[in-house]
Amino acid sequence: MPTVDRELWQKIIQQVVISGGHIIRPWFTELQPLALDNGLLEIQVPGPGEKDYCQKHATKLFTDAAQGATGRLVGICFLTDASEANDIDEPDGGDATWRSDRISGLGKMSAAFQDDYVFKTFVTGPCNRLAHAASLAISELPGTVYNPLFLHGSSGLGKTHLLHAICQKVVADKPLAQIAVLSCETFVNHFIEAVEKGQLQKFRYLYRHLDVLAVDDIQFLANHEQTQEEFFHTFNTLYQDHKQIIISGDRSPDAMASLEERLISRFQWGLVTRIDRPCYETRLAIIHKKARFRNIRLPDDVACFIAGSIDSNTRELEGAIAKVTMLSQVTGRAVDLPLAQEALGSSMEPKKREVTIEDILSAVTLRYSVRLADLQSKKRSRSIAFPRQICMYLARNLTRHSLEEIGGYFGGRDHTTVLHANRTIEALCSNDPHLQGTLERLSQDIQATD
Repeated sequence: MPTVDRELWQKIIQQVVISGGHIIRPWFTELQPLALDNGLLEIQVPGPGEKDYCQKHATKLFTDAAQGATGRLVGICFLTDASEANDIDEPDGGDATWRSDRISGLGKMSAAFQDDYVFKTFVTGPCNRLAHAASLAISELPGTVYNPLFLHGSSGLGKTHLLHAICQKVVADKPLAQIAVLSCETFVNHFIEAVEKGQLQKFRYLYRHLDVLAVDDIQFLANHEQTQEEFFHTFNTLYQDHKQIIISGDRSPDAMASLEERLISRFQWGLVTRIDRPCYETRLAIIHKKARFRNIRLPDDVACFIAGSIDSNTRELEGAIAKVTMLSQVTGRAVDLPLAQEALGSSMEPKKREVTIEDILSAVTLRYSVRLADLQSKKRSRSIAFPRQICMYLARNLTRHSLEEIGGYFGGRDHTTVLHANRTIEALCSNDPHLQGTLERLSQDIQATD
């Protein structure tokens, strides 16, 4: 079968670096071209998890790059050395990781944990210190402290890393422990499939006989009433048996208006802690540690350039390291500041400035033709109350102010008023695409660079 010309592969990778953005992962440096035959480019990936990621998220990226480099219509196929035919009786859609020697029912899955999602690769700072300390404590005494643990924050800040780190530590200490770490979407899919196949009892046995259950992105339980009911009973069973429950979400439990109150209440029984965006010093430490873990030498000026250019999240920092490394490999150039600027410069998004409540007030008063004094007054007419709720919702989602601080800007209202406003607007958006579009445009305008 025809091999792939090195120069052609370099062109493909260079285009991937330019266009990849947040899709790029550090292990992209391990991708290898196997063959290009009859319009099909075969690319070897490190393992089944990486293959699944590429198929879901990177197929178009590599297809466009290959077609641009060859000038022809090219398809992409991702392959791994591992056997792709596993005789596992497991529901579809499984990004779940299981560790058990006696779980039966729907099946036993043996997908590997993320190797680098361990405590020694997690960088702590003011943004995540409490979350890290709680996770470490849980890994040593699962089911006895901070149960449940609820981690919340924006995407890419380390929630999934901590979930996997806890579970890997438990497995290392207790090899026979029964553990499942999975996305909420997978839990929903497993439940739906169990209902369709008449296997609810097997499903319940599978999930209610665990020692540790870790569920990522719990906000996806929204609008799944039956699954919420099932998760409620699963939670109760595990909690009463002193089994560890770890949950992550993109916001705190009390801000998830679409979840049942009884679930929200239970999520708050243990410890709820937020992970914030890393500061510059923490970003720099993350870059150095990630580079060392992958045996990548980054000069100090390159590390400082990356840390100063990207202030969003850890995942973006890892992607930046991968871009620089990939460009170095395919061009044969040393990693230096000019190469880093070339790798990142063309795909760097304009940095969004820090949003203030004054920015939000200005945009909303203009959009809804209301006076600032009215928004901060005690008036409760619909024409005033609705834009005020819009302000509170945007402040809750675009700023780092506490609920109490936001309420203080609007006539000294308390935190429950802000929560009510947030839930009201979320509920309205779910049924009103026009309002959702209006809020998205407002958010973009508010965050736009001066």
